Amino acid sequence: MKKERFETSVIHAGYDSSHFQGSLVPPLYQTSTFTFDNAEQGEKRFAGEEPGFIYSRLGNPTVKLLETRIAELENGEAGLAFGSGMAAVSGVLFALLKAGDHILCSQGVYGCTFGLLSLLNEKFLITHDFSRMGTKEELVAGIKAETACIYVETPINPTMKLVDLQMVAEVGRQKGIPIIVDNTFCSPYLQTPISLGCDVVIHSATKYICGHGDVIAGLAVGTRAFMDMVSKTTLKDIGGIIAPFDAWLLLRGLKTLPVRMDRHCENAEKLASFLKKHPQVDRIFFPGDQEHSDYKIAATQMRKPGGLISFTIKGTKHDAQQFMNQLNLIKIAVSLGDAETLIQHPATMTHAVVPQETRKQMEIEDNLLRLSVGLEAWQDIEDDLAQAFAKMN
Repeated sequence: MKKERFETSVIHAGYDSSHFQGSLVPPLYQTSTFTFDNAEQGEKRFAGEEPGFIYSRLGNPTVKLLETRIAELENGEAGLAFGSGMAAVSGVLFALLKAGDHILCSQGVYGCTFGLLSLLNEKFLITHDFSRMGTKEELVAGIKAETACIYVETPINPTMKLVDLQMVAEVGRQKGIPIIVDNTFCSPYLQTPISLGCDVVIHSATKYICGHGDVIAGLAVGTRAFMDMVSKTTLKDIGGIIAPFDAWLLLRGLKTLPVRMDRHCENAEKLASFLKKHPQVDRIFFPGDQEHSDYKIAATQMRKPGGLISFTIKGTKHDAQQFMNQLNLIKIAVSLGDAETLIQHPATMTHAVVPQETRKQMEIEDNLLRLSVGLEAWQDIEDDLAQAFAKMN
């Protein structure tokens, strides 16, 4: 059977309404447990000898549909849904790692991922190092005998640096090391790391996949064997599960993902051009900028350059914060991918947990701001930025 195009799969993949009394919208199974026809059936399900649902921490029909759909969109074999993006990150890492292992990470990671890495080091002596991963030689140089996985963000939060995923995947195959990619900034509409040879994809589904700022959730996609192992171990026993209603909301959000992402990207390109020319902006960091150091990588592995722009204000942390305080339409908030345009100050917000010296190594300066471009008219967003700049004179 011919594979459906992305825009069709986000609406239809994994669901047959004829199995659910013709309901156009997938039903919400808001239940904690499931009944068995008899004691023997319960025994068989717990033994894994018969398919079926047991208890919503172990599986739920609404959640299962979400997992099936995200796997289809990411070109993976199987997916898992979690209660947050960090539950997905920790669930995958705990499943892969043991005491004494090593993680090689891209040059920057989300602040809470950094916090988790520090916790793994403190509690289990699982070490980590950061690498630019700019070349194959640079990547190989960072690998140790005890390296158990390579963890990549691309684009990196918040510096918007990119990593060549095909190159990293090639090294991973040669060394027998799994590659984990946080694909939150792109969504599967803009980038599919598994298609580029990577092993596991993670999302904070709170962001673009939800798209409406009303759900906290995480997703992971990989081989069926690996996802089954994660499901039966860290997801089941640590319990970072998603609620059925949140899964239902994500299924609703996914239906408009391509339309929303197109608008996010179009708006971002307009605003990146405005910011790049503005005299009070020192630098912009946007994969669609032809002067971006990784522009060629973006053109190769991303469908479009995304809806996030980072930029530095000419001045200090105080100047950056004062600029934020002058904004009206644009809201000061962490997170991204919402219909609303959001701005945040990474050094004191999302990456505040990262020590100052490490932040500098990640190139997170005190005058750096991250703009998540929303779905409003781009002219209105630009007007708000312009009036805030004018008040800085």
